[in-house]
Amino acid sequence: MSYLEEKYIKHKYEPIHPSKDEWPVVKLARERKEFVKKVADLSEDRILNLTGNNPDILKEELETTLYREKLRIKQNPWVVDPDDDSSFWSGVKSALVQTSTENSKSKSKKLQAYKEILNSITARYAEEIASNFKTTHYKFTRSVVTYGFSRLLNAARVKGFKSIFSNQYTLQDKIQITGQTDQLRDLATKGTVVMVPTHFSNLDSILIGWVISVLGLPPFIYGAGLNLFNISIFAYFMNSLGAYKVDRRKKNLMYLETLKTYSKEAIQFGCHSLFFPGGTRSRSGMIESKLKLGLLSTAIEAQRANFENGVNDISGKIFIVPVTINYHFVLEAPSLIRDHLSITGQERYYKENDEFSNSYKISKFLIKFFTKGSDISVSVGKAMDVLGNYVDAEGRSLDKNNRVINTRDYFISDGKVSVDSQREEEYTNMLGKRIVEEFHKINRVFNSHLVAFVAFEMIKKQNRKLDLFDLLRLPEEDISISYDEFEENCQLVLDKIKELKSQGLINTAPHLSLDLAEIIRLGIENVGMYHAKRPIVQDKNGDIGTEDMSLLYFYHNRLTGYGLEKLY
Repeated sequence: MSYLEEKYIKHKYEPIHPSKDEWPVVKLARERKEFVKKVADLSEDRILNLTGNNPDILKEELETTLYREKLRIKQNPWVVDPDDDSSFWSGVKSALVQTSTENSKSKSKKLQAYKEILNSITARYAEEIASNFKTTHYKFTRSVVTYGFSRLLNAARVKGFKSIFSNQYTLQDKIQITGQTDQLRDLATKGTVVMVPTHFSNLDSILIGWVISVLGLPPFIYGAGLNLFNISIFAYFMNSLGAYKVDRRKKNLMYLETLKTYSKEAIQFGCHSLFFPGGTRSRSGMIESKLKLGLLSTAIEAQRANFENGVNDISGKIFIVPVTINYHFVLEAPSLIRDHLSITGQERYYKENDEFSNSYKISKFLIKFFTKGSDISVSVGKAMDVLGNYVDAEGRSLDKNNRVINTRDYFISDGKVSVDSQREEEYTNMLGKRIVEEFHKINRVFNSHLVAFVAFEMIKKQNRKLDLFDLLRLPEEDISISYDEFEENCQLVLDKIKELKSQGLINTAPHLSLDLAEIIRLGIENVGMYHAKRPIVQDKNGDIGTEDMSLLYFYHNRLTGYGLEKLY
């Protein structure tokens, strides 16, 4: 990157909020104790409303929660779990037994006793979930991530020890940020942004954090999987970046309602928010097509609450911004695809151990990632309102004919803004579908995606009588594709991708405009470059094979959902 280009980027992406004390996330951190209590109390109210204030139903929910939590502690404990986990839930059990056996208590007194137990649980959950954002830690972590990644990048591009301390290359050389970045920055000054990225790797959270920083945006609160906090290096970064914790092991009503309340209240507080609507990393390698709607619904609840509170201008508007993250390879691909196949194939597929599970292996990966010279792109989509309508530069919602519409009208019943759970559930489903559509539109095709897709489809075509699991068991020596046929099919799929791009249904990386032979060479070199067993290999004659059909399937899946399979 030239001096003038670097100067332009620094000017273009200068921070949009001059004073860090004005950041909503900083204000929230200052009021953390009060906010956690508010979340706990509101969660209690939501649960009581769902159980109809019926002591018998509430008791049943408490017992279900206790059972699941005791099971979690016994069967799936994590390093990050609180030290007093067992003692707390033993106390809940004792309180439940005592209340249940006191026959002298009236129904109302029993309800009150169960409410007290409920509040102790929602208070605990709210404290567990809440972020620990500190401005000084945020600034330091942002500097460490940028400096550390930049040093690794220079070590990769410029040979020699001194290159580690060179500034010849920047992260902008390595990680391309494309799409509606200017709109995102503008809207972040007008209302509240909820960013919803695709999720393929544990690196996504730190990567998006860096993108937020380099774009000059204020810090976002994160919905980060609690599993990340098991890995010490990730735990530090996530805590410093203000992540709130999402524990996917906890499926009980009380935890889920507390989590949703935390998200809704933080968005309503004005905190820009980020969570992965797929819920967890894509096990199959596909772009998420079915989203977890729980946290997504909190954006709709927060928007309705703003309207209820009379905040009807743009400052009360919540903007949904889809983002896709594109890699040539995913660190955890072998274990992710095994998880996917073990779930879909059940007894027909046997799961192995996850080989990436600690800070040392993550650090080793980072070094290899940068020295391999692979690229990443982050594509920012058009902003939408909570109903999935695009918004203009001023943040106003537009219908399909680009006419300005008022989002508030969609929350009105009998002349006023009202709560309607069924209506908001439908809006959440609509928004989820729109996000999936946008994911596919802004997905950026890499050469590695192209060659993996073509190779797998050609192998499948050669073995039409085999189902997926038989196909994945094919011996390596039985898999061979002539290079000439492979090149012909790559051209066929590439032409279709370019046609889809012209229709605004997909995007492509600049390197797909190279000569086809060069696209294929780079694609084979890049796809799964870190893995011990390569998804695509060439023999001495140049013909195509694979060392791992499951990995080839994983990388192939990035281009499913576009109808490209119909070409075969």
